[in-house]
Amino acid sequence: MTSRLNPYLTFNGNAREAMEFYQSVFGGELRINTFGEFGSTDAAIADKVMHAMLTTEQGYVLMASDLAPGMSHEPGNTITCSLSGDPGDGLEEAWQKLSAGGTVSMPFEKQMWGDVYGMCVDKFGTPWMVDVAQPQ
Repeated sequence: MTSRLNPYLTFNGNAREAMEFYQSVFGGELRINTFGEFGSTDAAIADKVMHAMLTTEQGYVLMASDLAPGMSHEPGNTITCSLSGDPGDGLEEAWQKLSAGGTVSMPFEKQMWGDVYGMCVDKFGTPWMVDVAQPQ
């Protein structure tokens, strides 16, 4: 297997909802395992996500989990997901879906380096950068 670097997001109880949203944006196969499936008898976390992985046809892999009891949640401070590719790769549509209901910090438009690029924080508090390379 080739080495890979994958974003891993942590949520405060809504990992399933967030990962299902990301699946609606990117498509692909979503696998979700709960704490209960791995033997937790704590009713407060039994149905929470211990590990989720979304794998898409484009080769994207996004992983996530809910916090275990006692862990603190600081959304948006430690990770930004970056998508980049060519026109027609579906990134324009991904931008529309990710930014809907979220906060745009840099509009998705042509930048000084020539690419169409934008930054947003989606409705779950996850920061995204989307860059569509432009033909030179």
